[in-house]
Amino acid sequence: MSSIITVNELVKQYEKAKEPSVKGVSFHVNEGEFFAFFGPNGAGKTTTISILTTTLSKTSGSVTIAGYDVEKDAQHVRDKVGIIFQQPSLDPQLSAEENIRFHACLYGMYGYRPTFKMMPAEYRNRVMELAEIVGIEHALFQPIKKLSGGMQRKLEIIRSLIHTPKILFLDEPTQGLDAVSRRSLWEYIDNVRKQNGTTVFLTTHYIDEAENVDKVCIINHGEIAITGSPDEMKSSLLKQELVVDAQDKDGLIREITNMGLSYHVDGHIIVPYQDRTAQDIIARLETRLTVLKIQEPSLEDAYVEYLIRTGGGAA
Repeated sequence: MSSIITVNELVKQYEKAKEPSVKGVSFHVNEGEFFAFFGPNGAGKTTTISILTTTLSKTSGSVTIAGYDVEKDAQHVRDKVGIIFQQPSLDPQLSAEENIRFHACLYGMYGYRPTFKMMPAEYRNRVMELAEIVGIEHALFQPIKKLSGGMQRKLEIIRSLIHTPKILFLDEPTQGLDAVSRRSLWEYIDNVRKQNGTTVFLTTHYIDEAENVDKVCIINHGEIAITGSPDEMKSSLLKQELVVDAQDKDGLIREITNMGLSYHVDGHIIVPYQDRTAQDIIARLETRLTVLKIQEPSLEDAYVEYLIRTGGGAA
């Protein structure tokens, strides 16, 4: 599988800063991959993403997007990507649909027409399809200044997807969306990935949204700290746990100890395990159990554990 995003020894040194914000970062994203990029505040995450999306210049190193250098071929890069920014980027003087129409025309998808009805049917149908997915079809022709923050967020999502980008950068894409809209958006993005082979580059505070990504990359103190699949990240930071209890609690603890397993008591008996299966442990227990639960760590659990170990802050 070929790389569609390649970052090699990327450095960003801000003027008057004592040390670089990004210190020789290297990573790659494969074509069609769902990639999550995390990092505590001040870790260099926003700086890296800004360079990748051509909104900030680098100090040194190389970055290519779909085979194009982000500085030498910035316009080609922009043609290949769609971006949902964390901060609002709509023109408040235009209506919701006019924001979409100007974006589509700037990307060369259609020749400009002064009204929605005069635009080609293909454009009109696609706008209405996307508007229904995120739930703003009733507000398409209202001025931006009359839309709530959540409605404006949905409009930015439509605008970023209108030209079917090869790479979709999602910077906190569901911020301000309700639970139903969040689910609808992710279902649509999943369909886009499957149908078009779109590469998705995600940053989010909702770590559960990254549970099914292909690869996770954590940046901290301007350097790449961890890269791997969600399962690899979980296993490197946390152990699975078996939660058990019995009327004969002392007898159960003796059996657990005799198996060479560690445990701690927090109401019930918590038994971490990693090198054996839950079934193997349960099968060897003779004490009659009154409680039995298997707790699998989530990606969010692993990320929080990483922040605790490194003294990091919020993502």
